[in-house]
Amino acid sequence: MSQNRISSRPLSPHLQVYHPMLSTAMSIFHRITGIALSAGMVLLVWWFSAASTSDDYFIFVNGLFAHWLGRLVLFGFTWALMHHLLGGLRHFIWDTGRGFDLNKVEWLVRANVIGSILLTVLIWIIGYGVRA
Repeated sequence: MSQNRISSRPLSPHLQVYHPMLSTAMSIFHRITGIALSAGMVLLVWWFSAASTSDDYFIFVNGLFAHWLGRLVLFGFTWALMHHLLGGLRHFIWDTGRGFDLNKVEWLVRANVIGSILLTVLIWIIGYGVRA
């Protein structure tokens, strides 16, 4: 009888005990943005490679990035970079032993989300201001 009761228990407390929080989603997004940054680096290497290959090939690749879809990818890459950067700073603060109070955790996570959006928009505004 006790054998049956033991086997029906969960192996570890998961979603039955811990309720999803914003910090849980941000932890997942931190991993996703790390993967997206790796893919973005492939695009950056492609752009540098095109620049070193020939003028015509560079114009072709640069034209792809200048297309609205290319700009959307670059905007997403910028956001992933800012989100991952701020998430890394958040984890650095936690590594120092600070910010574990639930209110501070929520504040840091919200600052990560809002800050990454604001920094991305600011970078693109400044980038277009320099080009004009």
